[in-house]
This record gives sequence, structure tokens and C-alpha cells, in this order.
Amino acid sequence: MEATKKLTGKSVKKWLGNNAIIVLMLLVSLFVGIIHPNFFAPANLINLFKNVSIRYIIALGISGCLITTGNDLSAGRLAGFAACLACIFAQTEGAAGKFYPNMPTLPTPVVFILVIAICAIVGLCNGLVVSYLKVQPFIATLGMQQVVYGICLVYTGGTPIGSLNKNFTSLASNTILKVPVLIWIALVVAVCFWFLYNKTRHGKYMYAIGGNEAAAEVAGVNVYATKIRIYILASCMFGLAGCLLAAKSGGASVNTAMGYELDAIAASTIGGVSTTGGVGTVPGILVGVLVFELMKVALQFMNVNSSYTYIVQGLVIIVAVAIDIRKYLAKK
Repeated sequence: MEATKKLTGKSVKKWLGNNAIIVLMLLVSLFVGIIHPNFFAPANLINLFKNVSIRYIIALGISGCLITTGNDLSAGRLAGFAACLACIFAQTEGAAGKFYPNMPTLPTPVVFILVIAICAIVGLCNGLVVSYLKVQPFIATLGMQQVVYGICLVYTGGTPIGSLNKNFTSLASNTILKVPVLIWIALVVAVCFWFLYNKTRHGKYMYAIGGNEAAAEVAGVNVYATKIRIYILASCMFGLAGCLLAAKSGGASVNTAMGYELDAIAASTIGGVSTTGGVGTVPGILVGVLVFELMKVALQFMNVNSSYTYIVQGLVIIVAVAIDIRKYLAKK
């Protein structure tokens, strides 16, 4: 009995150590909710879940890169570029300052398809550079981040884009069974990713590469093709998230979604995706994103200056990665 208690105590201590950030953030959220009852008000929670939905899609996209010991630092800038493109395609016909005065307003599905297709090309470039040129994902995607930002600046001239048609912006306000459409879209994407990661050959190859790339290649896994697919899929998710962000905001600029890649990496790491590769689940990523967003909303309710919020977010990222590395070293 004593041995069992000791073992249980050690297990609890280990779990608390590995999930310290999640526990801390939940306690802080609970504390803020007690002090400020509006924190758990339905309107605030709906807005929270809408924000979580968009960031969850980005985190899911970047998770495949992390699981294969890679990264994609172009996520935020690509989502911002996607938002700008979506706004250009979805501008109301005859609106003042319309980007393309003679272009008719495109149907919402066409806007999504065009934007995601353009983003897929960026993902293909990332995948080819990482796979065939053997450039470290961190460097390759950091370079692409600057390229995408530069293209967005040149293309839009740094001008904010608005005057969107109601069919497009209604995505952010419409509900199905009293649940916002944004949340439904995120849930559908999550189910697709769960199936992809757990029930397909692609998912098995992805985890195998993350666990041991050399062994996976010897076992017959086409490492190059798998990585290219991962980066294309990631960019498609950034494009989808950018479209949804544009619909929710009612407009976009070159600074839209800036820094979202760091939030996605931090949330994924908090949710159990290992930066050392081979580990990560779709439900875990949702927990990570939700906890990270709860932290930011809690800080706002506590009237913490937004400048200090960046400091807290940065510290959370450092601690999350440190805990992840500690877990990895403990297994070795």
C-alpha cells in the first residue's frame, strides 16, 4: 500500500510538473472569474471561442511541422497576407477605394478557394526548400516570413482594406444550432486532422519522421514527399485562418495576424506537441490554444498593460519549451 501511495504521489508530482503551465493558467482564470463575474459571461466566452477557433486552425497547421522536428515561422505573415487577399476579393462592388474598381464581388466559396490555393504555393516552396535544399525549417520559414510580408507590402501598398460584402462577413456572426459558424469550421478541421494524424498513412509517416527520420527513410517512408505535404497543408490552414480572421475583423492590413506563429507554437507546446518531434495530438493542441487564450483574456480583465502582456507571453513560450525539452531528456 505504501509503495502504491508513493508511486501515485510521484505520478501526480510528475504530471503537475509536465503540465504546470496549464494548471497555473486555469487557476489564474478561475481567480479572475471569481473577482470579475463577467469573465465567464456568455458573450465573453463566445468571443473567446471565436478567437480560439481561428488560432486553433493555425496551430493545427503548424503542428505537423513541429511533430517532424520542423517549424513554420511564416504562419502569421501568411495568414495576414491571406486576410488581405480575402478582403480584396470580397470587397463590395462599387465601394469607395475599392482595390480593383472593375472587379465584381466574388462569391465567398471562390474567395476561400483562391486564397487557400495561393497559400498552398507558398507552402510548396517551404516544403521544397526544407526537403530538397536541406535548409533548416527555422531559417527557411523565417526567410519566407519576410518574403511574404514584403510581397504583402508591395501588393497592398500598406493600405488597410475594408468595405467587405455581407455574405463574407456574416461567417463571423452567423450561427448553426446557436453555435457560431467559426466554431463549427474549427471543429470540422479538427476532426479532419484527427483522422489524418491517426487513421492515415500520412499520419504514421509524419510521426515516424519525427521519432527518427533516418530510421523512417530506411523503413521506406518517402520523407521528402511527406514533408512537402505537411508544409502545403500548414499553409492551407494559414490561408483558411486568414480568411476567417478577415471575416471576423471586417477588414485587414499588412499587420493582421502578426506574431500569430509564436502563439501557435507556444499553444502547441503547452498542449503536448514536442518540439523535439514525434509527439502531439489534436485534442492536446486544442487545450493548449484554449489555455493560452484564457491567459490573455484574464490579463485584460486584470487591467494589465498590453505591453506587459507581451512579456508574459514570451515567458510562457520559454517555459513551455523548457518543460518540453526536460521531458525529452528525461526519456533518454
